Amino acid sequence: MDARVQILVRGIVQGVGFRPFVFSLAKRRSLRGRVLNNTTGVLIDVEGESNTIRQFINEIESHPPPLSLIDSIECSSGLDPANYLDFRIVESDPSGERFIPISADIATCVDCLREMLDPSDRRHLYPFINCTNCGPRFTIIEGVPYDRANTTMRDFAMCAACRREYEDPSDRRFHAEPTACPACGPRFFLTDANGREDATDNAFEKARRLLSEGKIIAIKGIGGFHLACDALNHEAVERLRERKYREDKPFAMMAATVEAVGEHCFVSEAEEELLRSPRRPIVLLERKPGSIIPRAVAPGVSNLGFMLPYSPHHYLLLAGLDHPLVMTSGNISDEPISYEDKDALKRLAAIADYFLIHDRRIHIRTDDSVARLFAGREMVVRRSRGYAPAPVKTSFKFDREILACGAELKNTFCLTHERFAFVSHHIGDLENLETLRSFTEAIEHFKRLFNLNPEAIAYDFHPEYLSTKYALSLDEELTKVGVQHHHAHVASCMADNRVEGEVIGVAMDGLGFGSDGRFWGGEFFVADFLEAERVAHLEYIPMPGGATAIREPWRMAAVYLHQALGDEFLSLPIPFVTELDRSRWKVIHKMARTGTNSPETSSMGRLFDAVSSLVGLRDEVRYEGQAAIELEAIADRSCKECYEFELAKNGSIIRAEAVVRRVVEDLLDGISSATVSAKFHLSVANLIASVAERIRDDRRLNRVALSGGVFQNMFLLESACRLLRASGFEVFTHSRVPPNDGGISLGQAAIANARLARGRI
Repeated sequence: MDARVQILVRGIVQGVGFRPFVFSLAKRRSLRGRVLNNTTGVLIDVEGESNTIRQFINEIESHPPPLSLIDSIECSSGLDPANYLDFRIVESDPSGERFIPISADIATCVDCLREMLDPSDRRHLYPFINCTNCGPRFTIIEGVPYDRANTTMRDFAMCAACRREYEDPSDRRFHAEPTACPACGPRFFLTDANGREDATDNAFEKARRLLSEGKIIAIKGIGGFHLACDALNHEAVERLRERKYREDKPFAMMAATVEAVGEHCFVSEAEEELLRSPRRPIVLLERKPGSIIPRAVAPGVSNLGFMLPYSPHHYLLLAGLDHPLVMTSGNISDEPISYEDKDALKRLAAIADYFLIHDRRIHIRTDDSVARLFAGREMVVRRSRGYAPAPVKTSFKFDREILACGAELKNTFCLTHERFAFVSHHIGDLENLETLRSFTEAIEHFKRLFNLNPEAIAYDFHPEYLSTKYALSLDEELTKVGVQHHHAHVASCMADNRVEGEVIGVAMDGLGFGSDGRFWGGEFFVADFLEAERVAHLEYIPMPGGATAIREPWRMAAVYLHQALGDEFLSLPIPFVTELDRSRWKVIHKMARTGTNSPETSSMGRLFDAVSSLVGLRDEVRYEGQAAIELEAIADRSCKECYEFELAKNGSIIRAEAVVRRVVEDLLDGISSATVSAKFHLSVANLIASVAERIRDDRRLNRVALSGGVFQNMFLLESACRLLRASGFEVFTHSRVPPNDGGISLGQAAIANARLARGRI
């Protein structure tokens, strides 16, 4: 006897070929019924033999389309017969509660690439080729359900040939909303810096020629503009740096193939897999000694950031090129990436010599993601295109919808629904009006897209963060939950790893506002999602000039020297001291002594800065974390020796004077900066392990969560994890969200959820 079952599949199931998959599966099993998108997922109404329907459901669950992510399958049985005659795909149902996770933008699939390169195919060399298995999603969608009318592709009416493919359930482009062809779709064209269109027949061929001549081209992509130049042309790279006001921060590059990347970097099998993944992040790779990439591309660092083409236009641009291109964000440093044509022509005209533009609107700007491999597992450093807005699924349920506003630097926000945490794409540093506008507009877009109406707002304690000011300016009826910065770091790592209960939380970064009003950053906690007890921290030290001390690490070096050696440090015959401007030191010493514009900090990041300056690497920084990054780059990995921190007040205060004194002794003895750097890194790793052991002895905890920007340092992270695991600890590091402030919003949301559930706000 036949049965009728309605099946609601929730998750990322729209725009990823799910309905054709269901249609094909039902036809194969001779089932009758229909499948459609609705406002919560994909609804399947099916009739047939009961056992066959069970097998049908099992196959949906066990072998879904590759880009889908099933969260739940809900079945309703015992329904009256509908007497379907066949199985069909029907139009979407826009009624009812609206909540649909949306797929991220996915790299061009092999089938589309094959068609694009086939001279007999009607989409030969078409830069917007796509299908249900690839192409733009998040950056073009304006509303749900995910239908063409709710995307920026509604500007382009499909021709008859595209319409036939779009409406054919057996075709790879069935309801591929961005589908198009040269006859009916968007087009690329080349302009000069004033926006005057070039009459060339082949914009990509001419763009390649211009790049080979040393020109800089602004290229409109999927989520915004890139600025491109020949990566092997030193003069072009330097010119791009000068025009973009980006003095030292490394540029990302794009190469046509993994083999081309391998000419310049070591690429393991796992790194190759990450490079080739549909998400196509920029992957941080170890530079080969023989690479001819100019140092100007990535000065002072040992890694290069490479990505492979992820859009058809990238393949067309790189066709025939045997060397990589610089492919960096289309912005002036510290501003959001440009994504609208008029704005780009205005903001980038002083940087780019030419523009390679298309006429498909981008609805939401999305920068490239950055990732690397750690211990065989992907670690996302910047989570954006290819990842967002796919949710981070948690081990716990969010009882209320929460908006977590994130931090100031590397900002992301997070919205929650049941077991989904929608961590936004990378917004950037909230330090100007344009980025703040991007932040607020993106929040409103996420709320509309996922039909979320937050009942509670989580925010950082720092009163001057623009994200905090935004949170506090919202409706007074909303519940506001302030969250300490480093507790959020630890909670983010826990949520990332689906860990609940108490852990030893180690949070190390540049700085974050502490519950005592001082700047923390070298912290050990006993923490869960509800509370974080601070059980040890780096001793406070003044930061003369406040933010200026971050930009000028020599200030921290001088203060640490004075703390360790007193005024006698001024007679040390080491380059740092002999080159020190005594008049400037006199001023900052007085500031530090009197507390004038000298907030106290326990930041490990500032100690890294100080050591970098002491060994002669970096007295001033031009981008965040530069001093520490360059200190890691020179470290001698063969070194096994380390310095030793002092623990005071029953181990709750960590003093760095002994480490600083030993650094000075080594410099006086002529020990190389590479060895000093390595010994310092290993001393921090040993500190982490020894303090964790003390906490374990006292609290009987054996789980350690490592979070904060300092743990982007691979030498430190590898060393600390090795020592902790050798001591029997279970160690958790970041993977799905960044260890830096880009992961803060997830931690804020998890903490706010726990406190709301317990009434602890």
